[in-house]
Amino acid sequence: MPPSEENLHAGAKGAWSGRFAEPVDERVKRYTASVSFDRRLAEFDIMGSLAHARMLAAAKLLSHEDLAAIERGMAEIGAEIASGRFEWSLDAEDVHLNIERRLTALVGDAGKRLHTARSRNDQVATDVRLFLRAAIDDIAALVRKLQRALVELADRHAATVMPGFTHLQVAQPVTFGHHLLAYYEMFDRDVARLADCRRRVNRLPLGAAALAGTSFPIDRDRVARELGFEGVCANSLDAVSDRDFAIEFAAAASIVMVHLSRLSEELILWMNPRFGFVRLPDRYTTGSSIMPQKKNPDVPELARGKTGRVVGHLMALVTLMKAQPLAYNKDNQEDKEPLFDTVDTLVDTLAIFAEMVAGIEVDADAMRAATQEGFATATDLADYLVKRGMPFRDAHETVARAVRAAEERGVDLAALPLADLQGFSSLVGEDVFAVLTPEGSAASRTSFGGTAPEAVRAAVRRARETLGSA
Repeated sequence: MPPSEENLHAGAKGAWSGRFAEPVDERVKRYTASVSFDRRLAEFDIMGSLAHARMLAAAKLLSHEDLAAIERGMAEIGAEIASGRFEWSLDAEDVHLNIERRLTALVGDAGKRLHTARSRNDQVATDVRLFLRAAIDDIAALVRKLQRALVELADRHAATVMPGFTHLQVAQPVTFGHHLLAYYEMFDRDVARLADCRRRVNRLPLGAAALAGTSFPIDRDRVARELGFEGVCANSLDAVSDRDFAIEFAAAASIVMVHLSRLSEELILWMNPRFGFVRLPDRYTTGSSIMPQKKNPDVPELARGKTGRVVGHLMALVTLMKAQPLAYNKDNQEDKEPLFDTVDTLVDTLAIFAEMVAGIEVDADAMRAATQEGFATATDLADYLVKRGMPFRDAHETVARAVRAAEERGVDLAALPLADLQGFSSLVGEDVFAVLTPEGSAASRTSFGGTAPEAVRAAVRRARETLGSA
């Protein structure tokens, strides 16, 4: 509950009431305080308080002199926090009371009047929404930066062939540019999810007070407009207790991290000498304390591991809310640390990956050599026969026999003599070898969204148009 004015400085008895006959136990004080982590909401707490104060003044619930004092005091508090001079107190429990106490010390009774028509319940809900809205904007911009790095690398390797895999077994030749653009598409969906989530984050709880609204003639729409909210929360009970927006963000963040983890797994594989497809810049790798030859992909490995951390935070938030009755409960204090860590982890990972991807070096020869293992062009031979009139199922069987023969000889399909290939079907002509090369296979996949270099370059152009307007 919000602090009463007369007990705002109640000291050892707590910041919230004079009703209690003994001070809070020191261990309980540490257990229940949130100032150690929610102080990062200070910027948003000040922003919300100033909008609230201006609304109170417009509604004639606060004098213009008090408003001027509050604005002056908040400016000083903001400067103190920015410079590290602000003295945070465990006795004041949280960021809100720390700022309110300092404001009252600076401007007197005007600081005490600021809390008119609001509660810490709607205040913290507003602060968290303001914080998360800004974080979503930052994260979306970082995803776009990573997408740009992927698109530029894809453009340079629109015609670089590599094996495409299913079940991590060689399937068909693809181009490296096409492979990279698959991640561009994943991250594009992430941007859309974040934008959709932002719309639900961007609703104002302030004015709901503790749980039932307020008897003061406030103007919630005015506060919403000043703070850039798209609307107000329509039910006071829901406004102070809702954390759906945090759960939804954590879910969207988890999906982003899953995409980063999938990319990480491939980078780790591609760096392995058995693949040798790519080299990461040295600044994103580490060595071994005992094996001097090692160059370890620690950044992708950590991103893969941190995905579990972010998904764990999603589970924590879901579990936090699963049995809460209306309205606000102290449980909700536990929403901030997983939310903050999710934001921090995602911001750091995306920023690092954008730079790391931009510095990837590709061994095109190693990629091409790998396409000649595993009979990657078998489907192309089947398609070749179908285009000459053979039913696909028959073509599938015919090529399977050709693959078995090539495997027994230890050669690729393209290395089988023409006469041998014609022995499997009289439909085979001298032009068959054009489709049995990795380049010929990739170039034939010209359908929209396909791997042909021309299709990849068209996808790059579309991506640049999207990124240019983002």
